[in-house]
Amino acid sequence: MDRRIKYTKNVIKTTFLSLLEEKDIKKITVSEICKTSDINRATFYRYYLDVYDLLNKIQEDFIVELKSASNNENNYTVSTFSKELLNVFLENKELVRILFNTNNNLYFLNDILEIAYEKCKAKWSSDLSNISDEDMEYASVFIFNGALGVINFWVKNDFDKSVDEISNIIEQLSYYGTKRFIYKK
Repeated sequence: MDRRIKYTKNVIKTTFLSLLEEKDIKKITVSEICKTSDINRATFYRYYLDVYDLLNKIQEDFIVELKSASNNENNYTVSTFSKELLNVFLENKELVRILFNTNNNLYFLNDILEIAYEKCKAKWSSDLSNISDEDMEYASVFIFNGALGVINFWVKNDFDKSVDEISNIIEQLSYYGTKRFIYKK
C-alpha cells in the first residue's frame, strides 16, 4: 500500500477514534472527521462509506490481529488461548477501550467468540469423543460469553490486573465454575 494512503487512512482512523472517545458514534459526522483530520470529504469516501463502515474496518483489522495471535494450535488450553488474546488487548488498550464502549460492539464481540469457539471445538472434538456438537456449542457459549464478561470488566477497570491474573480467573471459572472460584480454601 502506498505510504500516502497508509498515512491518510491512519489520520482518519485516529481522528475517528479520538472523537469516539468523546461521544456516541451516532453524533459523529464525516464532515467532523474530515475537518478535524484536515482532509476533504472525497478522500474519506475513497476509503469508507460512512462512519459505521470506518468502525467496521477498524474492528475487522483488529480481529485479523487477534486471529494471527491465536494461531498456536499446539498445546491449546483456555489459559494459553486467553493469554494470547489478552496480550493483544493489552497492546491495543486504547482501541480496545473504545471498541468495548461503542454501541456497535456486538459485531466485534461475536468475532472474538467465533475465534474462541473454533479453537474450543477443535480441541474438544479431538479430546472428548462422547460430546455432541450441541453440548459443545452450549458449553462454549457459556464459557466464552463469561470470559468476554470478565474481559469487559477488566477493560472497564482500566486493565487493573495482569494478563496472567485475568487468564487465571477465566481458566478457573471455565473449568470449575463460580463455586470453587468464590469459595477458595
